[in-house]
Amino acid sequence: MAHVILAETTASVSELKKNPMATVAAGEGFPVAILNRNEPSFYCVPAKAYEALMDKLEDMELNALADARLKDGKKLVQVKIDEL
Repeated sequence: MAHVILAETTASVSELKKNPMATVAAGEGFPVAILNRNEPSFYCVPAKAYEALMDKLEDMELNALADARLKDGKKLVQVKIDEL
């Protein structure tokens, strides 16, 4: 069965156990797909990449909330940034 691997770098579970930090470093800041019997089992994501992902998700949620509020029919309130 074919599997989609969403990372450019892969490592086996055994490689991860031997040297976890080298496995993370091999991804050069990007996620590393950890394979178990040549199938992706999970992704090892560096802290900075994970934080960036969480920030992006939060921004998307806030944008969706703002868009929903724009569509609620209430009058917009103009505010200058210096007045906040």
